[in-house]
Amino acid sequence: MDLKKSVAVVTGGASGLGEACVRLFAQQGAKVCILDLAEDRGEKVAAELGENVQFVKTNVTDEKTVRHAVEETVRVFGGLHIAVNCAGIGIPAKVLGKEGPLSMDDFEKVMKVNLLGTMNIIRLAGFTMQGNAPNEEGERGVVINTSSIAAWEGQVGQASYTASKAAITGITLPVAREFAEYGIRVMTIAPGLFDTPMLRGLPDKVKESLARMVPFPSRLGRPVEYAMLARHIVENSMLNGTTIRLDAAIRMSAR
Repeated sequence: MDLKKSVAVVTGGASGLGEACVRLFAQQGAKVCILDLAEDRGEKVAAELGENVQFVKTNVTDEKTVRHAVEETVRVFGGLHIAVNCAGIGIPAKVLGKEGPLSMDDFEKVMKVNLLGTMNIIRLAGFTMQGNAPNEEGERGVVINTSSIAAWEGQVGQASYTASKAAITGITLPVAREFAEYGIRVMTIAPGLFDTPMLRGLPDKVKESLARMVPFPSRLGRPVEYAMLARHIVENSMLNGTTIRLDAAIRMSAR
């Protein structure tokens, strides 16, 4: 699929991995809608990138606001061809903590944002994409989700986050098989340790320690490297129905 002829929505597009996708896609000629709750930051990024980028305040867990965001994207840009799911949260906590059992409210919040939010975009963006005219390859759309290496190597205290990310990896193939009928590809990226707002708040010594755990290159990933893979997925029609680890060969320890 040609980015220059495409319209994309990116959840979590006001920062981190999502923002990197917004910037790279716009640079390549795509029209992009940022879907995020961070209104000030989202408006700032959109204003910086010009008329082919807009911001719509969106709670990915809320069907009404997601429907509005998709409809607004189509109204402003004339269609929708690409959906990138980058919105996500993590609330670290042990199942058996010092203050008692894991909070089910926190568990549910992580699952709602990460998993339900991803499915909200998949289903509503996919419903719109199925009406697109197919390109020369028969494609009507591409969906890119964000899992994590925690889906395989979740650490102590990551049960909620791991459950949500493993589920995202798990739904990739069945949804891709279903969407194949409509010419819509579905892929997932599982990042390793990336320099995003989720890690940026950690002390420098902690980040340096994490970076040393990465075999090569021994550093945190850069958000643009995620965006580069997302771009390749969009442009390579043979990529469908699987999860790609983007992790510099790291395999996380238990702690």
